[in-house]
Amino acid sequence: MPDAEDVRRIALSLPDTTEKTAWSMPTFRVAGKMFATLPEDETSLAVRCPKEERDELVLAEPEKFWIAGHEAQFAWVRARLAALEGEDELRDILADSWRQAAPTRLLEAHPRLGLPAGGPGEFEG
Repeated sequence: MPDAEDVRRIALSLPDTTEKTAWSMPTFRVAGKMFATLPEDETSLAVRCPKEERDELVLAEPEKFWIAGHEAQFAWVRARLAALEGEDELRDILADSWRQAAPTRLLEAHPRLGLPAGGPGEFEG
């Protein structure tokens, strides 16, 4: 079961990522743009997710994903860390959110980052 330290380690392994406290919680940013947070006493993860996909995730796996009321109008989804299947799923979730926030120069420099064909070590930049 992944925990907050796994989130921190994986997020910070992504190119040009920094950690910054905001709203009294850890947030992770790529080139200054937020792509993940650790709310709920670091027992869950909030990440960017297109609204259509987010709604499908919540309907398909409500024990794992949900939408926080104050984030409903934004393209973000929450995931319970205890419900994730393991580090690979956490890595996929973080990489997907990173790709949504990363500037074009980073996407072009790391075209395979986090895609399903990638394996361990894919984040090394």
